[in-house]
Amino acid sequence: MAYWLMKSEPQVYSISHLQQEGKTLWDGVRNYQARNFLRQMQPGDLAFFYHSSVTPPGIVGLMEITTSNLDDPSQFDSQSPYFDPKSTADSPRWQTVQVEFVATFPEILTLQALKQEFKADELWVVRRGNRLSVMPISDRIGDRLLLRAGYGQKP
Repeated sequence: MAYWLMKSEPQVYSISHLQQEGKTLWDGVRNYQARNFLRQMQPGDLAFFYHSSVTPPGIVGLMEITTSNLDDPSQFDSQSPYFDPKSTADSPRWQTVQVEFVATFPEILTLQALKQEFKADELWVVRRGNRLSVMPISDRIGDRLLLRAGYGQKP
């Protein structure tokens, strides 16, 4: 099992949306490095749900990867803002995962608090100028984040 951090703007898709729906495709990622991280995810991995472009930004919950290596359907939809005319069914460029709701944290782990506790090489989200929407988290840091969120052990 691995840990990940996945960002979403709550006005677009929030932890509340995921909780109501139970599961969703994490579609629309159009950064090659983030896409490569999505390709590495495996069922059973845990991802911290991070609300971005909001005050305060931070980690608000937890989700589990349930299905990996799916072609992102939005790349083929000409009506989607994530349409990619260079992608074809025979040669898709964008993959995604399905995630399932695990928990909403009782309190947000704010970016400000994360910056006080973690160094930039420990937790990429605290790096100045980091814009990646999907990033790996080491086991040691993932375990610490779970403890901060009130989990004594992995859910």
